[in-house]
Amino acid sequence: MNLSDFIDVSSIRLDVAAKDKRALLQQMGQIAGLKLGIEPARIVDAIVERERLGSTGFGGGIAIPHGKIDGLDGIYGMVVRLDSPVDYRAIDKMPVDLLFLLLSPPDRGADHLRALAAVSRAVRDVATVERLRGARDRDAVAAVLAQCDERTAA
Repeated sequence: MNLSDFIDVSSIRLDVAAKDKRALLQQMGQIAGLKLGIEPARIVDAIVERERLGSTGFGGGIAIPHGKIDGLDGIYGMVVRLDSPVDYRAIDKMPVDLLFLLLSPPDRGADHLRALAAVSRAVRDVATVERLRGARDRDAVAAVLAQCDERTAA
């Protein structure tokens, strides 16, 4: 699965201000809810429920909050880059500034895992993460993500 299969370019947000993890998740829920026509609270509840199992902040300032939402037609992804890192209770105890939100229908577990794997592959590459952090605008982030897809296809 490629990032372009599920990342919604119009949902990419850069230099987002959030005082803490909860406020950040609520903002992400608002953005995704407006885009998907789903009550933002349902999205936040699904993400928070998943966070209770363990932090999706996996290190290096990156988190992949995710959840399953009834009523979705497919996998939805968004990218958020913060203006200042927030404490996310990540595995490495480092604050997070780069997030990939993934939402999927409950009956698409395999696709959900493939989407998580695609994001994980992309952010394991230090140069990719540096380009995402340095991108000037949404189009530049989309171009970095497209390069990830090209490398995967090669």
